[in-house]
Amino acid sequence: MRVEAVVLDIDGVLVDVADSYRRAIVDAIDHVCGRTIAREEIQYFKNAGGFNNDWELTYAGALYVLSKREGLRMSLEEFTDEIETRGGGLAAARSIVGETLPMVPQARVKDKWDMDALRDTFQALYLGGDRYRELEGGEPPIETEGYIEDEPVLISPATIDALTERYAVGVVTGRPAAEAEIALSRVGLDVPVDYRFTMDDDTAGKPDPEALIELAKRLDAESVAFAGDTLDDVLTARNADETDPSRVYYGIGVLTGGLRGEAGREQFTEVGADAVIDHVDDLPELLE
Repeated sequence: MRVEAVVLDIDGVLVDVADSYRRAIVDAIDHVCGRTIAREEIQYFKNAGGFNNDWELTYAGALYVLSKREGLRMSLEEFTDEIETRGGGLAAARSIVGETLPMVPQARVKDKWDMDALRDTFQALYLGGDRYRELEGGEPPIETEGYIEDEPVLISPATIDALTERYAVGVVTGRPAAEAEIALSRVGLDVPVDYRFTMDDDTAGKPDPEALIELAKRLDAESVAFAGDTLDDVLTARNADETDPSRVYYGIGVLTGGLRGEAGREQFTEVGADAVIDHVDDLPELLE
């Protein structure tokens, strides 16, 4: 695996988000809907694909909770399997509910499915009151310290040095730009803004390869390794390889996110990972 550039996801690779983003998903749904999904069930949505944006995952989780209350006869695993069958993402979740529930229960779900309230609550829980006022403007719907403070750093300074000394380094993440900056500052990784793609950029989300291909061009690299913690991250590399034959893209699964152990390794392998590593600190040795 001879590469000229390394591209990293942030969540589940550079920082652990089990007690921040994933906790915010569960708690935002509970606060707005009065019922929620289990934290481990978030991975069902991630594996279904199309939920790189955690706001949209929150909307989909809330849609399931509200629909279940109105008589949807599907387990969450069945619901997310059907989402995957339909191509993944929030649009697939909406189509399932639209085709499964009768009109009157559908209307009740629609009345209670408040995406603005879900997003605002998610942001207040994740950012905390002070950062919410700074980044979102206005008063938060909930006053908290912010789950963002509960994001342990995963990558070591030695790994950062090894990667930045040997390779051009970029980032592709589903975070908003401001939240990506907070995480990168926390881990001590200096990535120029031109070498980052975030939710705020006008590119399609993973597994669409647009951002990764554009970043490879900016990094002037003919071979790129993309390390991420979700199946969509690996699929992004696979899709880039198909779309951009002028370069080689390697997809590397990292087992510190929602996918863990041998089961996670098998899932990464099934979608075409070129390698699977236990931890991002294993990346320099893999590339050497």
